[in-house]
Amino acid sequence: MLVAFAVTELVTQAEHDTTEDARHRSLAVAQTFANSPGIVAALHAPHPTALLQPRAEAARIASGVDFIVVTDTHGIRYTHPKPNRIGKKFVGDISQPLAGHPITETVNGTIGRLVQAVVPVYGADGKVIGLCSAGITISKVHGVADQQLPYLLGGALGALALSTAGTALVTRRLRRQTHGLGAPEMTRMYEHHDAVLHAVREGVLILDDDGRVRLANDEARRLLGLPADVEGQRIADLGFPAPVAEVLGSGAAVTDEVVSVADRLLAVNIRSTDRNGGPPGSVATLRDSTELRALSGRADEARGRLRLLHEATVRIGTTLDVTRTAEELAEAGLTRFADIVTVDLAEGVLLGEEPAVSTGTEMLRVAVRPDDGRAPLITLGSRIIFGPATAQAWSLGTGHSRLEASLEADAAWRAEDPDHSREILDYGIHSLITVPLRARGVMLGVANFWRSGGSAPFEDDDRSLAEEIGAHAALCLDNARRYTREHTMAVSLQHSLLPRGIPDQSALDVAYRYLPAQAGVGGDWFDVIPLSGARVALVVGDVVGHGLHAAATMGRLRTAVHNFSSLDLPPDELLGHLDEVVSRIDQESTSAEGDDAITGATCLYATYDPVSRICALARAGHPPPAIVRPDGSVEYPDLPAGPPLGLADMPFETVELHLDEGSQLVLYTDGLIEDRSRDIDVGFESLRAVLAERIRTPEETCSAVLEALLPGNQRDDIALLVARTRVLQPEQITDWEVPSDPAAVAELRAAVAEQLREWGLDDEIAFTTELILSELITNAIRHASGPIGVRLLYDRKLICEVSDTSNTAPHLRYAEITDEGGRGLFLVSQFSERWGTRYTATGKIIWSEQTLR
Repeated sequence: MLVAFAVTELVTQAEHDTTEDARHRSLAVAQTFANSPGIVAALHAPHPTALLQPRAEAARIASGVDFIVVTDTHGIRYTHPKPNRIGKKFVGDISQPLAGHPITETVNGTIGRLVQAVVPVYGADGKVIGLCSAGITISKVHGVADQQLPYLLGGALGALALSTAGTALVTRRLRRQTHGLGAPEMTRMYEHHDAVLHAVREGVLILDDDGRVRLANDEARRLLGLPADVEGQRIADLGFPAPVAEVLGSGAAVTDEVVSVADRLLAVNIRSTDRNGGPPGSVATLRDSTELRALSGRADEARGRLRLLHEATVRIGTTLDVTRTAEELAEAGLTRFADIVTVDLAEGVLLGEEPAVSTGTEMLRVAVRPDDGRAPLITLGSRIIFGPATAQAWSLGTGHSRLEASLEADAAWRAEDPDHSREILDYGIHSLITVPLRARGVMLGVANFWRSGGSAPFEDDDRSLAEEIGAHAALCLDNARRYTREHTMAVSLQHSLLPRGIPDQSALDVAYRYLPAQAGVGGDWFDVIPLSGARVALVVGDVVGHGLHAAATMGRLRTAVHNFSSLDLPPDELLGHLDEVVSRIDQESTSAEGDDAITGATCLYATYDPVSRICALARAGHPPPAIVRPDGSVEYPDLPAGPPLGLADMPFETVELHLDEGSQLVLYTDGLIEDRSRDIDVGFESLRAVLAERIRTPEETCSAVLEALLPGNQRDDIALLVARTRVLQPEQITDWEVPSDPAAVAELRAAVAEQLREWGLDDEIAFTTELILSELITNAIRHASGPIGVRLLYDRKLICEVSDTSNTAPHLRYAEITDEGGRGLFLVSQFSERWGTRYTATGKIIWSEQTLR
C-alpha cells in the first residue's frame, strides 16, 4: 500500500510538475526571445517575418520547445514552425499581454494540446509593440515523465520514499527559483542580457538605495566618463557637477531631464527597481541629445520663418491699391527679417498699365520702411534708374533674386557710385537681398531687403523666405494693378455715360455733385432735361450692383429716359415705360448668361413748369426728394414710393406740388444718407438739419451737404442734384383764345406781330412766327373742334403753342407736286428748331421753338 500510494503520489506529482515545468519553460523561452537583441528592430522592419522566422526556429530547436511565435498587437503571426500558419490569427488570450502582463495557459493549438506562455515585447518608448509566445505540447512532456517512471518505481520498491519526496521538494524549489530554466538556459539568458545591455545606444546605470553604482554599461561609461572600477562607488564621489549628481543620486523618478556633462547634453530617465518585488534601488538611462538639440534649434528657426511667411501673406494684399500693397510688403519684410525695406515699381503699374520692365527702366520708389529719413537711401517718391552693376538691375534683367551677404565685398557696386555706396556702408547697412516682383509673366518692379547694424548677414535660407514673400506680394500687386486698370476703365465708361454739363434753360438754377465709390463702380446717374414749354425734367436713378454691368445698364436707362421725356410723358407713365425696359434687360441677361440675378433700379423723375410753378413727381423705390421752401423750412413730400424698376406690378403715381420762386428741390441717391454705420432715418434727419441751417445757393448747398453727410469710407456712388426754381414773368407770356373760324387767323397774326414788336424781336422772327402759327391754327380749325388756345413764351427761345381738344396727333409728311395740301407741318418743321406734340387732360398742344439770334 505504501509503494502504491507512493507511486500514485509520484505520478500525480509528476503530472503536476510536468505541467508546471512546461509553464516555466515556455515562459522563460518566451521572455528570453522577447528581450533578445534585434526583436524590436525586426518588428519595425518592413518584412518582420523574413527577420524573425529563422531566429525563432533556431531558438525553438535550441530550447526544446515546440514553437516560438511572434505576433503583432492584433495577434497576427509573424513566425510559426509551420510556415502555412504565418499570417493567421494566434490561438490564445492576448488581452493581458497587451496590457503588459505575461500569461501561461493550456490550449488546444494547431499542433495539439499544449502549454504556452505569451509575453509582451516592449518598444524603446516602453509601449507594447508585439507579442512573443513559446509553447510545448503536453504529450512531449509526458514522454519525458514516462521515461523516468521505472527509476522512480525502483526507488519506491527500494523503500526510498523519503529520499524521493525530498528530491521532489528540492526540485520544486530549484524550478521556482530559476523560473523553470536549466543551467544552459540561464547561461544563454545571461549572455543575451549582457549583450543587449552593452549593445544599446543608451547608457544604463543601476544604483542601489545608497546611491552606489551596481552596474554601468559601456555607453554609460562613455557618456559620463566613468572609471573602470566604478562599480561600488557612490555617485556623489565621482566628481559630477552638482546638478548631475543631484539628478542621478536622488533616486526619484525623472523623465527626459536634460543635464550637461562636459560638452554633451544628456536626456536622463530614472525609474525605481523595487516595483513588482524587485531589489531596492533605481535604474537610469542616458541618451545623448546634443545633435537633437542642434536639430531642434534649426527646426525652431524654420518654424519662425514659416510663421513670418504666414504673417506676411495675411498682411499683404488687404486692399486693391497698388501703393498700399507695396507699403504692406515693406511693413511685412520689416517684421523680424530686415532692418530696412524699399519697394520700387514701374510708374505704369500705379496707373494699371502693363509695363515693359528691364535693366535701365526708370522705377519709382513707392514704399520705404522705416520711413524716418535717416538711412542714406533714395527717398520715397524718387525716380530711379539702377546702374548695370547693382543687384537691382541684375534682378530686373534676369528675373531672379540676388543675395549680397556683404555689400563691402561688392567692388562693382561700390565702384559705380563710390560716394553713395560709402554713405550706405558708413550708416551700417551691410547686407542686401533683391527680389524681382514678377507675376503672370509681367515684371512689375523690385523689392529690396537691407540689414544694418548688429544684425546677422542674410543667408540662403533668408533669400528663400524673401522670394516667397516677394512672390505673394507680386501677385497681390498685379491684382491691384489689374483692378486699377479695370476700375479706371469702368470709371471712364461711367463718366462718359453721365451728363457732361447742365443744358441751358431758364426754369431752374441747378448744381450737382457726382462721387463714384472708392471701390468699384456703381450705376447712379442724374439728368437735367429741357422739355417743351420752357419746362425742365430732373432725374436721379440708381442701378442695383456695381461694376461694368451696372454702369452699362445705367447708360441704357439714361438713354431711355431721354427718349421717353422727348414724348412729353407725365412722370408716372414715363416710369411705367422705364420699368418695361428694365424687365427686358433682365430677360436678355437671363437668356444670354443663364443668370437669375435681377438687374433692378430705382428712379425719381420730376418735371417743373416755370409758368404754372407746378412740379410733378413720381418715384420707383427711390428716396424721396427734399424741398427747401424760401422761408428755410425743409420737408419731404408725401410721395408714394412705388416698387423698384423691373419689379413693378402696380402703376406708379404722380404727385403735383406748387413751388414758390426760390424753392430748392434736392434729389439724391441712397449712398448719401445710408451707410453701414448709419441708419437711413438718421441720414434723413441729418440731411434735413443741413438744409435747414440757412438759405444757400445750389452750389453752396451741394458743398454743405457733402461736407456733413459724406461717409468716411464711401462704399456706394453718390449723386446729388440741387435745383432752385425760377418763374417766367407775366410780361414774358402772352396767350389768346381763337374761335374755330379761318377768318380769325388774320386778326391773330396781327396781334402776334404787335406782341413781338413789344418784345423787340426783328421782322424775320415775326414773319416766321406768323407763318408757323397760321399753319398750326389752320390745322386745329380743320381737324379739331372746340376752343383753340394760342400761347407765346419769350425766354431763351421763342416758344409757340397751339392747343385744342382733339387727341389726334398730326403727322409730318412730304406732299407731292400735285397735292393741294399737306405742307403745313413740313413748313413748321423747317422754320422751327424743334417742334412736337404733348397731350394734356383736355386735349393736346402742338408746340415749336425758334432760336433767337
